[in-house]
Amino acid sequence: MGLFKRHESGIVHVLRRAAHWQVAALLLGACAVIAAFGDEGREILKYDRFAISNGEYWRLVSCHVTHLGYSHLALNLVGLVLVWLLVGRQYSSAQWLLVCTVSVAAVSGGFWFVDTDMLWYVGLSGILHGLLLAGAIQGVKSLPTESALICVLVIGKLGWEQLAGPLPGSESASGGTVVVNAHLYGAIGGVVAAGMLWRRVPAAPSL
Repeated sequence: MGLFKRHESGIVHVLRRAAHWQVAALLLGACAVIAAFGDEGREILKYDRFAISNGEYWRLVSCHVTHLGYSHLALNLVGLVLVWLLVGRQYSSAQWLLVCTVSVAAVSGGFWFVDTDMLWYVGLSGILHGLLLAGAIQGVKSLPTESALICVLVIGKLGWEQLAGPLPGSESASGGTVVVNAHLYGAIGGVVAAGMLWRRVPAAPSL
């Protein structure tokens, strides 16, 4: 193989390996752009029950890529990268978008129909729980032990939060109150999305 062919093959290989990061990059970029608008952006885009009841429906989606501040943003973006390193190869970009959509619907729907006293919310953490659990469920096909362990850890964390409240140190790290029900609703959305995709998606190749 000539030098040009090897170089071209190397570029294609890198692009293929990076392709599964598209949705993660989209989420990261959206969070970063919104953070650049500071307090004004947060006020316009956060989940606000009164504003939504007055027709500002975009908040049901935008609140998930809006953050309290830079420490909250950094915490969630580190979480996003970790989620993708663990399970990012389990779905295609289109399938990950479906998981995101179902998780967003689950969290926002949970707030609106169940937690009717939830007046405002921001953060990606609910969606992260949905992404991680959906990826881990799909990962059982190719990496059963590791994926089952992730599922057990996520479920254990959710159980702790429901019984005892946020994990120690999580509120100080994020700079605000941790809404544990967001994690629960996001995880439920992830399970639903994984069920929707289970028969359609073959096992991802193990590394």
